[in-house]
Amino acid sequence: MSDKLVTIAEFADYIEAEMAKQLLDDYGIKSVVTEENTANLYPISSVAGPELQVLEKDAERAREILESREEQGQ
Repeated sequence: MSDKLVTIAEFADYIEAEMAKQLLDDYGIKSVVTEENTANLYPISSVAGPELQVLEKDAERAREILESREEQGQ
């Protein structure tokens, strides 16, 4: 695997994306939120929301962490 960034999740708004980023940070997984400015400037459904990206080598673990959070209703 390379150091390529991959998108693991899309969010409706920037706050939700940042919360997921913080969760991954808590587990030691570095991530970035993309398109945050677009979502904040144009809060309409036709504009894609922020995406959360991690290194390809961390993608599977990051998805597991986010899915676990969803299952817990957080």
